[in-house]
Amino acid sequence: MTEASLPLNEETILALGLRLEKTTKAAGLMLAGEILTFDRTGALWLEAHRTLVVSDLHLEKGSSFAVRSGQFLPPYDTRETLACLHEVVCRLDPACVVALGDSFHDARGPERLEPGDRAMVAALQEGRDWIWIAGNHDAAVSEGVGGRYAAALAVGGLTLRHEPSVSAAEGEIAGHLHPCGKVTMRGRSVRRRCFVTDERRLVMPAFGAFTGGLNVRAAVFEPLFPKGFTAHLLGDGRVFAIGRNMLGKD
Repeated sequence: MTEASLPLNEETILALGLRLEKTTKAAGLMLAGEILTFDRTGALWLEAHRTLVVSDLHLEKGSSFAVRSGQFLPPYDTRETLACLHEVVCRLDPACVVALGDSFHDARGPERLEPGDRAMVAALQEGRDWIWIAGNHDAAVSEGVGGRYAAALAVGGLTLRHEPSVSAAEGEIAGHLHPCGKVTMRGRSVRRRCFVTDERRLVMPAFGAFTGGLNVRAAVFEPLFPKGFTAHLLGDGRVFAIGRNMLGKD
């Protein structure tokens, strides 16, 4: 089976020869005195604050490729991403949603939203606080999609921003890097988006339907987690915690 077709569930974990007690912890952690819960969709739930955090939606990525390079991708990425976001918002009913940067693939993304997708964004925002954190793709995003804008946000003992800071930051939650983890054994492998943390800071997976991923064993993660990390891979219906040494390189 290929990486794309291999599921990530308890049967696969066992087939890969990994011990379940080493890979299945509670789907969350305590960070800077705050309880974080990893949702199977790639969202982060801060129950004490009734706050849902998502990162790197990259809405309108397909239309951006069409405009910039003439490369036509299926024009359903925004709809698919918003449908996934709608599911988790309906399930958890947050009082606040924080979109952790690169919510749009470029600054003019909001202008290209289809009317139905724009209506979906408005419906998701209704009755709750909605905060767009500036990312490197959408730092100059035009307003007109509701919510409010910020460079970073403090929630309890946590600091939410788009790009991880260079120096170690206790309680920092960031996105930007689109982390993925790869597990390989006995000639089989599976690669999934993941949360990555050393219990001091957290880098979130990309939430967008068309976003790629960067292997957490890549060099860019080393200065962020010099003493190692745990990757929480998004599986089929649950999240699997897997240590750095059990993860493969691309």
